[in-house]
Amino acid sequence: MLLPGTLFLIALAFTFYVDCTSNVSVQKSRIWGPGLHADFLVPVRYFYVQLVNKDGSNVTESVGEDAITVSVVSGDGSPSRIWSQVLDRHDGSYIVRYRLYSTTSGLQISVHFKGRHIAGSPYRIAGDIYHDTCDCPHQTVVQWAQSVGCPATYSQIREDLEIFKDLDMTKVAKEAVERYNRDGQHSLCHYKIVENKVYRKCYGQHVGFNMFGDAILLSLTRKMLFPNFEFFLNLGDWPLVTRKQNPLPVFSWCGSKQTFDIVLPTYDITEATLEMMGRVSLDMFSTQANTGPKWANKSNTAFWRGRDSRRERLDLVEMSLKKPDLIDARLTNMFFFPKNPEKYGELVKQVSFFDFFKHKYQLNIDGTVAAYRFPYLLAGDSVVFKQDSDYYEHFYRELTPYVHYIPIKHDLSDVIEKIKWARENDEEVHQIAKNGQHYAREHLTPADILCYHVRVFQHYASLIKKGTKGIKEFDLVNNPNDRDCNCPKKKVTKHTEL
Repeated sequence: MLLPGTLFLIALAFTFYVDCTSNVSVQKSRIWGPGLHADFLVPVRYFYVQLVNKDGSNVTESVGEDAITVSVVSGDGSPSRIWSQVLDRHDGSYIVRYRLYSTTSGLQISVHFKGRHIAGSPYRIAGDIYHDTCDCPHQTVVQWAQSVGCPATYSQIREDLEIFKDLDMTKVAKEAVERYNRDGQHSLCHYKIVENKVYRKCYGQHVGFNMFGDAILLSLTRKMLFPNFEFFLNLGDWPLVTRKQNPLPVFSWCGSKQTFDIVLPTYDITEATLEMMGRVSLDMFSTQANTGPKWANKSNTAFWRGRDSRRERLDLVEMSLKKPDLIDARLTNMFFFPKNPEKYGELVKQVSFFDFFKHKYQLNIDGTVAAYRFPYLLAGDSVVFKQDSDYYEHFYRELTPYVHYIPIKHDLSDVIEKIKWARENDEEVHQIAKNGQHYAREHLTPADILCYHVRVFQHYASLIKKGTKGIKEFDLVNNPNDRDCNCPKKKVTKHTEL
């Protein structure tokens, strides 16, 4: 039997729902985004819905996950395999994403609010729409970047490439192999894009991470026509090219203040982009739909879970045991340091990443290199306390302390002080959380991750004066054998310029 108080809360929630939904204007509500256009070639297409009240103001509360329904079908009514999903961002806006598993002749996208079409729905997209595993490149790099709306460049790319010019890849390859081909120490791959095919030759003992390099290059070459170019990809965690050495153009997933490596988006966020609505569940969109309770209802303890991949993580756990009212930090695994339950407590079970957002304050502490969870923490409805670090990802230069996150010292000596400050300045801290979330929503989308790859390869390729000869000792990296594509049988023009 439900208690009277419970019945009252249910009635109140129902009344709020009815009030919110009855005031929504389907005509004034807005739908926009790249997934409404045929030439938006990304693994998962997406667009946004913003509900608007009858008075023209944005709805700022969730009106329920089932209030918005979407249908994505082929334009000619033929059978199609399309998975669509609506993600409620709990602020009156929604992400609609869909993934094609077969080629369709056009699309019809219907978006409904309580059974009524919203804005310009239904939307019709003409022409053949290819699914992601189709090897049907029909745009140049420049055309693809324009159709997706990529920025012309990025400040991190400019800084990474400014020291290189007139690259002789024969000399680069010779020195890179001599310097880094050491079993047990380094692993790297020499990639070549030749006639829009991907080839590689790898060096080192542990080269399994070449699957990440393979995946992004195959995905890009299925969508656009690249010129011939080549590069070296570091497969390890740590950047390779120290500033005490002659700089070599080596790409890495993480940069540092002590190295010259050219930074790519991490393999983590890249895989989350390519495998969205596939084999990964944590991505930049799913995070936005799982941000936990509203700010006022979140715990005001600082939260962290992870393994012992850095000394400061152990220090944090020790602080937590001494100050459990301020910090909830526990180790889930120990690989690097001896177990010491008296000092670090017992290991705890991993928790769902989405449950992190039950807490206002998220602690981002380096692991072996930069903590690759940072983009997802920004996307949640919590504020990030970021450790000062020499390591960085491709987007860090665009963030500002006390605007997008709260900085903490590398040795964590000011963590307690910063948590107390946050508790005393809740409104300001909430705004920092909102700023970080806004940045992640606007600049770490799937299109942004692909754009960064395209732009860094584009600018880098323009610096190559002389390439190496032949692909005799290289392995061809094959695309999936997908027969359900029906690519147009047109002569592919050779593109030598970006």
